Amino acid sequence: MDHKHRRALFASMVASILIVGVALSACGDDEADSGAPSAAGNGIDRAFVADMIPHHKSAVQMAQIAQRRGQSSFVEKLADDIIRTQNTEITAMTSIADRLDEAGVKATSLGVAEHQMGMETDLGELRKAKPFDRAFIDMMVPHHQGAIRMARVEQEKGADGEAKQLAKNIIAAQTREINAMNIHRVDEFGSASPAGGVPTEHEKDPAMEEDGGSSMDHGSTETEAPPSARGERRQASAAQGRVAAPKRMDPQEARRRAGVLPPVSAER
Repeated sequence: MDHKHRRALFASMVASILIVGVALSACGDDEADSGAPSAAGNGIDRAFVADMIPHHKSAVQMAQIAQRRGQSSFVEKLADDIIRTQNTEITAMTSIADRLDEAGVKATSLGVAEHQMGMETDLGELRKAKPFDRAFIDMMVPHHQGAIRMARVEQEKGADGEAKQLAKNIIAAQTREINAMNIHRVDEFGSASPAGGVPTEHEKDPAMEEDGGSSMDHGSTETEAPPSARGERRQASAAQGRVAAPKRMDPQEARRRAGVLPPVSAER
């Protein structure tokens, strides 16, 4: 084969490669424009940030009260950490929400009932609660539990990588904080929070089975429960606040009941 023929063959091969490359690129563009969840997120991602932003703002408000009224260095430091961390996460979630909106992603539903989100807090009660540290922990533990439940849904069903990583961070941080709050409550008040510890995965909610479940409505800015329901819950919270502090138990046993220490083995 002479030099001229070799050059012609080489040119033909290059042209073929370019044609294949253009075809593959076109296929890639079609996939990117198809609205696939992996490229633009999905409705769970949008619902997650829509629900978690006000949830975080509520935690920040509680922590701001704790900065002023906290009785211990533990609560004061925890309040500082919550405000710093969750304000940063609010900024990140707002950016995610804007990006998903630009991509045309509409929120669906997380499937977490409102009462499972831990949003039933009364800031007025917290401002005057005594002893403050105990009341703060008893409000913040269920609030953190709600955040973990919401983040687990995002981890399982979301598609946006940034939102899923944020959910992972929330689960890790708020798991640590629940355990720390229960340890402090045991040491200072003799028992863990009545709300318990970190929620178990795949927990069942009897209330959702009875009424079919109720999650936040993304078609409206109103997210609170009906006035009558809120009144009943606040009365229950107030009644709980009047109950005398529980008897002190052995701190190690209290930690085990709080789920922050393993149970004692039956075999000694």
